[in-house]
Amino acid sequence: MSRAVVVGERSLILGFRGVGMEVVSAEDAEGLRRALGPLSRDADVALVLVTESLAAQAPGALEDFRAVSQAVITTIPTHQGGTGFAFNEMRSVVERSIGVDMLGKD
Repeated sequence: MSRAVVVGERSLILGFRGVGMEVVSAEDAEGLRRALGPLSRDADVALVLVTESLAAQAPGALEDFRAVSQAVITTIPTHQGGTGFAFNEMRSVVERSIGVDMLGKD
């Protein structure tokens, strides 16, 4: 059965448990990498949401996850609002995929 997992700062992600998602606490870049390792090898994981504030500390961790997993991984803003990290990441992926920056520069 497919699983959806939220990774981030504990105080920011606990609410996702109420809607049936699994939560994995990570407080820093190293914690994010440790959390994503087992998730990337788990074939049941279909969706991973990472808090934008945590993903910004270790952007390479998301790329490493994508390289070995079929699961979708994306970032979500926190209560502090979006920082633009997710949009810039999406722009980079689109540009690498098709060779053109369709979303425009800042």
